[in-house]
Amino acid sequence: MVATASPRPTRARQPRAPKIPVSKKRQQKPRVPDGSVVYAIGDIHGRADLLDALHAQIVADARKRPARRRVLIWLGDYVDRGIDSMGVVERVMAPLAGFETVALLGNHEDLMLRFLDDPAVGPDWMLNGGIQTLTSYRIDPMDGCFFRADRWEALSRALREALPAAQRRFLERLKLMHREADYLFVHAGIRPDRALDDQDRDDLLWIRGEFLFSDVDHGAVVVHGHTISDEPQIRPNRVGIDTGAHYTDRLTALALEGESMRFLQTGEADAR
Repeated sequence: MVATASPRPTRARQPRAPKIPVSKKRQQKPRVPDGSVVYAIGDIHGRADLLDALHAQIVADARKRPARRRVLIWLGDYVDRGIDSMGVVERVMAPLAGFETVALLGNHEDLMLRFLDDPAVGPDWMLNGGIQTLTSYRIDPMDGCFFRADRWEALSRALREALPAAQRRFLERLKLMHREADYLFVHAGIRPDRALDDQDRDDLLWIRGEFLFSDVDHGAVVVHGHTISDEPQIRPNRVGIDTGAHYTDRLTALALEGESMRFLQTGEADAR
């Protein structure tokens, strides 16, 4: 993994995406490469049941499309909050047949990986759903005094032992961004005043306000998760698809083909 400074402070309750006026528009419609259909899935957070349902929708949708090249991109935040983080990681590691796949790093995977080497990250990670992730790996986070320093060290050691080596390697190799013609896919967003090839790792995983409130043309339409909204947010310069799956049962995928944009989404009927 790339070395990084400590992440910016996090909170258990995520702010929702702002409703802002749009003042600048792109000169032409963005598009993905010809002959391609591209799907991007927002924050999953341990909801393996919803991921199974959305994967099935994507496979069925792709069969109806003439595109020969099929691409599936997960935007990160596979772990925490939901009850089956381990199952989500297993599914993302075993991509859909017939699809090119890209798995991006989210801030929650970053916290999890940091905890493996630095037990002091524990309180911040637990505040953001790490308890559910430990439980999914059959670790009891409440076994012993929760607030003692040696308890964090014991939990970190337990996770190192419980996390399959293949999963750790997979998580450590997750990408920070991916480009498909006029679209850039990242977990959280980008810093508007920096070139796309000069972005800071911390911003790609954690940024909110400066990016969400910006109406400048970034040189690509940024597809992101990280900040919850009731419905997908479509702006000239970004598309946000984190619809709070861990508590709404709505896991969202963006489908792009040529200049067209569509959404696929789960609902209560898909929850198990």
